[in-house]
Amino acid sequence: MNNTESKNLKRGAFYFIILLGLVSLLADVTYEGARSVTGPYLGLLGASSAVVGFAAGFGEMLGYAFRLVSGYWADRTHRYWLLTIVGYALNLLAIPLLAFVGNWQVAVLLLILETLGKGLRTPARDVMLSQATKQVGRGFGFGLHEAMDQIGAVAGPVFVSIVLARNLGYRDAFLFLGIPAILAMILVVTARFLYPRPQEFEPAYKGIETKGYSKAFWIYLGAVALIGAGYIDYPLIGYHLQQNGILQAQFIALLYSLAMGIDALSALVFGAWFDRAGVSVVGVSALIAALFSPFAFLLHVWWGPVIGMVLWGIGMGAQESVMRAALAEMIPTERRGVAYGFFNTVYGLAWFAGSFVMGIIYGFSPTLMVIVSVTLELLAALLIFVNRHSLEHGHGA
Repeated sequence: MNNTESKNLKRGAFYFIILLGLVSLLADVTYEGARSVTGPYLGLLGASSAVVGFAAGFGEMLGYAFRLVSGYWADRTHRYWLLTIVGYALNLLAIPLLAFVGNWQVAVLLLILETLGKGLRTPARDVMLSQATKQVGRGFGFGLHEAMDQIGAVAGPVFVSIVLARNLGYRDAFLFLGIPAILAMILVVTARFLYPRPQEFEPAYKGIETKGYSKAFWIYLGAVALIGAGYIDYPLIGYHLQQNGILQAQFIALLYSLAMGIDALSALVFGAWFDRAGVSVVGVSALIAALFSPFAFLLHVWWGPVIGMVLWGIGMGAQESVMRAALAEMIPTERRGVAYGFFNTVYGLAWFAGSFVMGIIYGFSPTLMVIVSVTLELLAALLIFVNRHSLEHGHGA
């Protein structure tokens, strides 16, 4: 391949990542915007708090578990675009349909359908994204995609709050969220026709294993599980801040927006760092994650949670960019769908189980919960640093 062809390939890969990033941005406007008000909306439809909790928790767990199935389909069929487009359609179009439901039962079914759609398209999309990042740098490519994704996560709830502030109802908000949903669908179909064969961005790449999965892969998955289990979810942080009168409700919401913005910047910085330093950057992100909970839960002054959530956002952005990038270096393209399915399923289930257990421990002792969280993140960092060489070179298969 001559220099001109190489530059054209790199330029095409960059544009492809930008295009998928715009799809993710608009998708996050849609479903993160909806997520900010689905609890109150279900309550308006007559659902109990138990139903709201079940709908959120079960839907997320099912969506993550389904990624293993969809990853298997992606590897077996190589129909990456089909799975991606159908998944986005289910994921996004379920949201505006919430405007037309008359009872909470149908609304819960639509919310579960939304998470299943996300589960269907994520492994296939990440495989295609990983192929493009081969040209521009794994960390940079995934970091750029995560940053654009988080811009949508910040914009979505703000968009919904503006709609509600104009004295329009929840149904109107869901209808308006149909606009970014339709735009996202137009862009993902456009991407399909502009880049029908993204595997051409990564010709003949075999990864560290060509048969099965190496010991390094399972060690990495164990570290990912520890990171997810120890990462306290924001609803519990917000609950703590409200129950202890540390921040008023509007500032609790703004604090989450701050964390999402930090997440976006962190993804870019850590992604570029990963391309220079490798998988050890994942360990660094776990160390940063270990620091957030003491600030967020043990300091009952306003600046404690602010520092804690800045660290929370840094850790989150780093993890959601470099963890996917590291996986792309370990696994050959033809087995990457199942690998991303394993990754997402393990991370999601560990996060769900960890959040549930952390909530129980918090009821007994917030300090004990912080100790457990810090310990899990430190164990993850230790696992990565000790096995850094095998994680980067695939030894110990």
